[in-house]
Amino acid sequence: MLYHLLYPLHTSFGGFNVFRYITFRGIGATVTAFLITLWLGPKFIRFLQRHQVGQVIRDDGPESHFSKKGVPTMGGLLILFGLCFSTLLWVDLTNVYVWIILGLTLWYGGIGAYDDYCKIKKQNSKGLSGRGKMALQIIGAVLAGLVIANLPEYSTTLNIPFFKGFTPDLGLFYIPFAMFVLVGASNAVNLTDGLDGLAAGPTVVTSGVYLLFSYLAGHAVLANYLQIPYVPGAGEVVIFCGALAGASLGFLWFNAYPAQIFMGDVGSLSIGGALGMVAIVTKQEVLLAIVGGIFVLEAISVILQVGYFKISGGKRIFLMAPFHHHFEKKGWSEPKVVVRFWVVSIILGLVALATLKLR
Repeated sequence: MLYHLLYPLHTSFGGFNVFRYITFRGIGATVTAFLITLWLGPKFIRFLQRHQVGQVIRDDGPESHFSKKGVPTMGGLLILFGLCFSTLLWVDLTNVYVWIILGLTLWYGGIGAYDDYCKIKKQNSKGLSGRGKMALQIIGAVLAGLVIANLPEYSTTLNIPFFKGFTPDLGLFYIPFAMFVLVGASNAVNLTDGLDGLAAGPTVVTSGVYLLFSYLAGHAVLANYLQIPYVPGAGEVVIFCGALAGASLGFLWFNAYPAQIFMGDVGSLSIGGALGMVAIVTKQEVLLAIVGGIFVLEAISVILQVGYFKISGGKRIFLMAPFHHHFEKKGWSEPKVVVRFWVVSIILGLVALATLKLR
């Protein structure tokens, strides 16, 4: 919005020319989202407390989590507001990629909000049925995949990190691949959101890495130099990534141990979907498995636990899955698990950045 309102005035006053630069608007979006989330946080927490929108704890979870029952949840609405407001304030509103990402993010946020509502209403941790949730996620993913794959300037080729000459064209198979990325990323973040600040930290790291890749993908000269796919218009995704990082940082202010608020499924599902959609737009889909490695490992731990439990007749690989609970069962304190996972996430982010030169 500011881009359209203020940049045209640069002919009268040169200072408004800064709104032309994606870097300036990306910083503006990050700071704006952070400050909005920080300012609204206490008010939103009090609102949730007044309306008794509290966390429902699973009975088979770690005993240390039982005290968290009733802590305000659905904090993801706070993230979504800061994210959307800041993005729309600073982005070029004619950019189709940003609208696709925002649409998918809000769709997944709606699924998560309904799931949270069901949990609170029923006062149990079941919520929306697994099949129902998956079906809604697939619908959103397929629609987003169809829209983006049919854009004239978008390529259905796949970019593989570390292999510059291997770029297979998936053609029609790109849509189910995109669906896998979106649904997988969404559920992976959802599974990670089990400790205070655990999901928000890696979200900031992943958003930051994709902020850089968005800028590079939208810059023809730099993309060619670094031998990554050039996606005309992808530079505006910098604004979205900055807003997501800023909103997540603002939320983390209240979600850090001991948490005053939880993001709920409305936050985790939408964040996962957003990161997956950004990865698709920037043509760095496979890279998400590296930079979002914490999310991937959490999801794999659940798959392995469930699969091994069924084929072994009741045996377990981990003391509890997702595997952040395994470390709790091993005696690690919650803050130690969270901070160490953050450290791993930062290292994975650096590895992802290293792929720019290792090709």
